[in-house]
Amino acid sequence: MFDDKKLERLRARYGAVGGNEIYDSHFQKVAASVFKDSDKRPPPYAGVPTLLRAPHRPDFSEKTHDDLDVALLGVPMDLGVTNRSGARFGPRALRNLERVGTYEHVFRMAPAAELSIADIGDVPLSSRYDLAACHRDIEAFVGRLVAAGIVPLSVGGDHSVSLPILRAIGKERPVGMIHIDAHCDTSGSFEGCKFHHGGPFRQAVLDGVLDPERMIQIGIRGNSEYLWEFSYDSGMTVIHAEEVLAMGVPAVIRKAREVAGEGPTYVSFDVDSLDPAFAPGTGTPEVGGLSSADALAILRGCRGLDVVGGDVVEVSPQYDPTTNTAQAAGQVLFAILCLAASALPARPRRGAQNVREP
Repeated sequence: MFDDKKLERLRARYGAVGGNEIYDSHFQKVAASVFKDSDKRPPPYAGVPTLLRAPHRPDFSEKTHDDLDVALLGVPMDLGVTNRSGARFGPRALRNLERVGTYEHVFRMAPAAELSIADIGDVPLSSRYDLAACHRDIEAFVGRLVAAGIVPLSVGGDHSVSLPILRAIGKERPVGMIHIDAHCDTSGSFEGCKFHHGGPFRQAVLDGVLDPERMIQIGIRGNSEYLWEFSYDSGMTVIHAEEVLAMGVPAVIRKAREVAGEGPTYVSFDVDSLDPAFAPGTGTPEVGGLSSADALAILRGCRGLDVVGGDVVEVSPQYDPTTNTAQAAGQVLFAILCLAASALPARPRRGAQNVREP
């Protein structure tokens, strides 16, 4: 029963303290990374917009930062789309978000308080018109990150950008994958091009950088199932959107963990995995998809997997004046960051940084 004695206790403890004065030891550690000498925080709408409000380190093109644990980067390229274009504006849309991070309540972690994380800008692309050239640029850029021991988390761009990223990450050994999408993206070449966003994972398997038997595809639906026999023939595990509903999220998580196993794992999230009611701002919307809550629950359930990289793709903000699509994608990016942070070994030579509270 709440009585005057309890009220007085609360008044004595909280009545005259600032918002930065926190007693719980866990929350105190998070707050210490946000606040300095007062309860003042930078306004979320000021300063240079960056992915997840991370520090801006745009000079990676000139030099490698060996103090970084995780690099956030944009890949503003949508030359591989088969329907509506516009995903080239995805990185900019996610940078303009104000309310994603710093703390993830399910993981109970503030990754930027423990690791060195930065937005290193966009991949420098040599051409706005040549898809193959863009893929070479992406592979080379991400390859430098991988060689430096930095985990790359990318924002596309269309889903074709996953292929050059996987070529860089899986160069030494093929990786497994948690793939959340409306489409399997394992079709073949069309009209003389095999680099479009409908087939990156067939090509990644054929290139030897993706292990299909350690790949699970979640949320699949739509009218193109007949194009995706490669998924089944190669040994990928496919869970359709209606099966997610029938199985339930906990069963999907168990299957994902079983398929991925203990090896290095990449996470690829296409925002069209979400029902258009949650994410209309995408190039190939498919009704009957996942909810934002279910997608986040599946990702959070993958904690403990050896996540070595990830991407969020296909955000086309011009089709969504509400910004809900970007909001969902930003929260997914933060969840993938937490997965990667959980998988990173301790690196005492790399110091955590102070974070900007949105």
